[in-house]
Amino acid sequence: MAYVTVGADDIARAERFFSAFLPAFDYGLQEGPEGLSCTLSEQPGQAAALPDFCVRPTFDGRPASAGNGAMIAFEARSQKQVRDLHSAALAAGGFDEGQPGFRVSYGPHFYVGGLRDPEGNKIALYSNDPGEPGREG
Repeated sequence: MAYVTVGADDIARAERFFSAFLPAFDYGLQEGPEGLSCTLSEQPGQAAALPDFCVRPTFDGRPASAGNGAMIAFEARSQKQVRDLHSAALAAGGFDEGQPGFRVSYGPHFYVGGLRDPEGNKIALYSNDPGEPGREG
């Protein structure tokens, strides 16, 4: 996958929200004439890391809306990081779509917090580290 794009009507508001957690995943954020571009840090001697994450005004000029059933997930380093970034994203204008915790439908170490950005796009922050405590049962 090369990139993921979500629409936004208010780029400054979107930048506040995504700045609350994307840098923790090594994404650099840059606002430009086309919106907000978020790219992974390049490592010396390596090609550009993908995927890019973009926040743009809609192409057709109609109001931005969230895709039904669409979700973008970012893998955190730990359960604590999921909790910390979920909290930071809520404080930066996001909406809770599921408090951080284990989900019965997934493996015993799948720990996730759900969010919606200011436009309603669904975002998951998760950890699936078998070295951390898992859910019981």
